[in-house]
Amino acid sequence: MSDMQSEKRAAAGPDRTQAVLQVRDLCIALPAGADRGDAVSHISFDVAPGEVVCLLGESGSGKSVVANAVMGLMPKELKVRQGSMHLLGESLLDASAARVNQLRGTSMAMVFQEPMTALNPVMSCGDQIDELLVRHTAHDRAARRSMILRIFERVALPEPDRIYASYPHQLSGGQRQRIVIAIALILKPALLICDEPTTALDVTTQAEILKLIRELQTENGTAVLFITHDFGVVAEIADKVVVLQLGSMIEAGDKVQVLRHPREAYTRMLLAAVPELKRSARGPVAQAYPLLEAHNICKTYSSGSWPKKRREVHAARDISLSLRPGETIGIVGESGSGKSTAARCIARLIEPSSGDIFSDGRSVAKASGRALSPFRRSVQVVFQDPYRSLNPRQTVGESIIEGALNFGMSRSDAWKRAEELMHLVRMKPEALKRYPNEFSGGQRQRISIARALACEPKVLIADEAVSALDVSVQAQILTLLDEIQRRLSIGILFITHDLRVASQICDHVIVMQRGLIVEQGAVDDVFFAPREEYTRKLLAAAPGRDFMFAREQPAG
Repeated sequence: MSDMQSEKRAAAGPDRTQAVLQVRDLCIALPAGADRGDAVSHISFDVAPGEVVCLLGESGSGKSVVANAVMGLMPKELKVRQGSMHLLGESLLDASAARVNQLRGTSMAMVFQEPMTALNPVMSCGDQIDELLVRHTAHDRAARRSMILRIFERVALPEPDRIYASYPHQLSGGQRQRIVIAIALILKPALLICDEPTTALDVTTQAEILKLIRELQTENGTAVLFITHDFGVVAEIADKVVVLQLGSMIEAGDKVQVLRHPREAYTRMLLAAVPELKRSARGPVAQAYPLLEAHNICKTYSSGSWPKKRREVHAARDISLSLRPGETIGIVGESGSGKSTAARCIARLIEPSSGDIFSDGRSVAKASGRALSPFRRSVQVVFQDPYRSLNPRQTVGESIIEGALNFGMSRSDAWKRAEELMHLVRMKPEALKRYPNEFSGGQRQRISIARALACEPKVLIADEAVSALDVSVQAQILTLLDEIQRRLSIGILFITHDLRVASQICDHVIVMQRGLIVEQGAVDDVFFAPREEYTRKLLAAAPGRDFMFAREQPAG
């Protein structure tokens, strides 16, 4: 088919009698020396107009490889060795690079997982969408601006004119994701690919984004290929499900069939790992002197200068908590609620505007330099993205021993401690000589936990430490944290937007909104008898909350 014929066919709109996307017997080879021959092997599925097909599987299952292959975004090291992909009947593998580039935006579009890396930080949001319209339409600037403002309104962005002129860093995570969705949908493509678009979003923003994708998809008859590891999201949005494991298709079918009556042991294993909101099975915390206390912590940011009016943002206000040995306190809330700000103030990673922090009974809120050193050792942080928090130029062994060396431990003792910690996080000591890029996301998070424990801390602050991990790895990390806590009696401050996860690991939970604590108490009290409307709103927004997943353990 010539490019001109293809363009005429695309202009006529999607043929409702055929699948928008057809993938047949797709095999994509990995480079020589990889841990397996194919990234994906013999994958086949269709996505029909107005249908949502979810690709499910653990990290490394090949979900994103399939999406990138369809979009023509595969790295050069990967090669399609067999199979076919057709978009509206047109072969994507036979299309020229220029033709595939032409199809992106007009016939197919993609929403990426992390909008901050998908957006250009030095261009305003309006200009980024305008760039797409200049390439693919003949509209004048006024018409293009009008289209952009309309799509901003459609994706429920506040103050479209302000958003048009704003840069990505000036928006919240949910707003940035809406910008990416606006870019993907403004030309009403026949196929929308969503690659983990809600993974790092809080439950209410996630619910809004899922509702938005469903509405726009229903209005335009768009076919949606949705990639996720969150089974709650699958229950909320999918029509059909395709389960992948290590590049192979394990099973496929209707959502209800796969999620409630899975045929394969691998699918049952994934479903058994899905976190559910449940009453705490943790025993009472022993009464002991607090390891860490925060009294009325406040953090205020100021912006603007003369002649404009100075603006103050109260990111955290009057935050108080007391953490004892062996206790886990969860902080939950939407993006912008102040939970990470409060935790970073308590860890002295940022300076609180007011309030006091006590470690082992000593005030450290104003301490600096050497006076702060014991506190730095006793309170360690595990961040959300282990790849960004590990130095890519250092072996993981060097990263793990770095903190211990800084606190005066000899290199031989620090290395011996690192080897012990690798056993503790259930990895082999030989891995210490490898680099971060050689590990999976779950393995990197285990390494980050080992690095935090190398300084022998009394308190571990986990800031969204499992939100980007698939359900099976997430379950392993939560079990690991529980085992480490039982063995070492450390206190854990656990920041998360996933209330299901919080119910499994926490003894006490704090709910934050707009910098304030709106409710706090034991997990059973807050999650199963909430007093505040905001807490009830968070609980109601959890995706797939009422869906009855198959929970039986796999045989054997």
